[in-house]
Amino acid sequence: MDEKGSIEISRVLSDVTLFSAVGGGIRLRNYQRNVAEAVVESVIKQQGKSFVVMFPRQSGKNELQAQIETYLLLVFSREGGEIVKISPTRKPQSINAMRRLERTLRRNIFTKDLWKKESGYSYRVGNAAIFFLSGAPESNIVGATASLLLELDEAQDILPSKYDHEIAPMAASQNATRVFWGTAWTEDSLLSREMQSAGKAERIDPADRRVFRIGADLVTKEVPAYGKFVAEQIRLLGRDHPLVRTQYFSEELNGQSGLFHEKRLEKMRGSHPFLYEPIMGERYILLIDVAGADETSASPDAENESRRDSTALTFCRIRDPLLAEQEVSGGGYWQVVRREIWLNLPLTEQVERICQRMIVWMPEYCVVDASGVGAGIASLLLKRFGTIRILPFVFTATSKSKLGWDFLSIIDTARWQEAKGNSMTDTEQSDLQDHFFRELRFCKSEVLAGAEKKLRWGIPAGTRDPATGEWMHDDLLMSAALAAVIDRSLREMKTETLVVPGRDPLRDLDRGY
Repeated sequence: MDEKGSIEISRVLSDVTLFSAVGGGIRLRNYQRNVAEAVVESVIKQQGKSFVVMFPRQSGKNELQAQIETYLLLVFSREGGEIVKISPTRKPQSINAMRRLERTLRRNIFTKDLWKKESGYSYRVGNAAIFFLSGAPESNIVGATASLLLELDEAQDILPSKYDHEIAPMAASQNATRVFWGTAWTEDSLLSREMQSAGKAERIDPADRRVFRIGADLVTKEVPAYGKFVAEQIRLLGRDHPLVRTQYFSEELNGQSGLFHEKRLEKMRGSHPFLYEPIMGERYILLIDVAGADETSASPDAENESRRDSTALTFCRIRDPLLAEQEVSGGGYWQVVRREIWLNLPLTEQVERICQRMIVWMPEYCVVDASGVGAGIASLLLKRFGTIRILPFVFTATSKSKLGWDFLSIIDTARWQEAKGNSMTDTEQSDLQDHFFRELRFCKSEVLAGAEKKLRWGIPAGTRDPATGEWMHDDLLMSAALAAVIDRSLREMKTETLVVPGRDPLRDLDRGY
C-alpha cells in the first residue's frame, strides 16, 4: 500500500463516522453522530465520562451501538481492552445485541476477517474484547471488568440496586466510560436517575454534553417516513397515551400517580342521551364486571368489609366513524348509554338478569369477567349464547396491565364518550355516572420496572371517600375497561390494513436500525 493509501486509511480509522460510512456502508444521522463522537472521545482519551442516550423506539439506537462497538474493538485491537454490555435479559435482548454486532463485524471491510466469537457471549478483535451479560435480577455477573466501556442497554429496565451493587464496580478500576442507553420510562428508573446526574455535569460545563435526549420530531427531520409512522401511532393511541409519550417523544412518566387526570376525564364527556331501551338498528356491546375477588388489587390485604361486592354492567353503543359528528380513530367509538350495579345478588339471579338483558338489548358481544366466581357465570352464558357472542376475560397481573394500557388508548383518542344526562329525568343514571367518575379519580397506578412495562392499577383496597366515608371500589371502572378486550377486534373488522400481517416498516426504513 502506498503512502497516500495509508494516510487515507489512517484518517478513516480516526473518525468513527467515516469508519461506519467507508467500512460498513452506514451513514450515521446527525443525532447519532453526536453521540458516537462524544462516547469515542471519552474512551480513547480515558476521560471516564458517563453519558445518557435516550432515543425513541426504532430510531437507530441499536445500530449506533454496534457501530461504536465495532470501531472501538478495531482501534484497541493492538493495545487491548474490554467492553462490557449489559442488557435487562439474556433472551432475547443480549442475544439480539450479539447478533447485531456480529452482523456489523461481518459487513465492515476493516473487521470482516479479524473478529472471532469466544465462549458464547464474547467477541474479540485482536487483543480487544466485548462481553455481553444479563442484568436480570437473578443473574450472577460479579467479577467482570470493563476497562474501556461499560454499556447498559435499555437501562430503564435494569434495577438501580442491581447496577449499584454488581454492575457499577465493573468500571471502577480503570474509570471506564459509561453509557446508559434506553427509552424514556418512569422518573424512578435507573435511566432517569443517571440522566439527572449527567445533567449536573452539563450544567457545570454546558460545552461538555452528557445527555442526548432525542424525540420523534428530531428524528423526523432526518427521516420523514418516521414521522408518518409516529403519526399513525398517535392516531391509534392518542398523543397523551403513556406509550406514545415515552417510546416516541422521550417524555418520562411519574412512576406512581392517579391514572385518570382531569385532562383525560374531559375527553370522555359526550353529548348523547342515556337510553333505557335499545334503538332498532343500532349496535350494542355489554360489559360485565362480576362481584367477587379483587382483581389483582394493589393491596391484597383488604379488610373484609371493603371487598368488592357489586356486579357492574356497562351498556355501550358502537358508532361508526362515518356517522360520527367528529373524526374518530379506529373502528368507531364507544358511547355509554346505560349502567347497572347489583349489590349482594345471588349468582343464579345474576345469570337470569344478564340473560334478560341479552335478549332485550341483543348486544353483538358481551365481555364478561370470568375471574373467580365470574367463571361460573361466564360458563353458563357461554352455554346459553355461544362463544361468538360471549367473550370471557380472566384478570391476572399481566392481562390487567394490558387491559389498562388498551383502555387508555380508547380514552386518549376520544373514543370513549359518556352520556350527557338530564338532571330531572336521569337521576339514577346520572348518579351512577358520577360514581364512575369518582372511581376514576380514586384510581391509582404504578408502572413497574422491567421490560414487560406492566401497569398495576385500580383503587387500592381499603380506600374510603373522605367526603362521604364510604368504601370505594372499582366495579364500574373495571366494567368499562373491558371495552378494551373487544376494541381491537372491532377496529380490525373495519380497517383491513390492520389485520394484514407484515414487517415493521421501520425495519426496511432503517435497514435494521
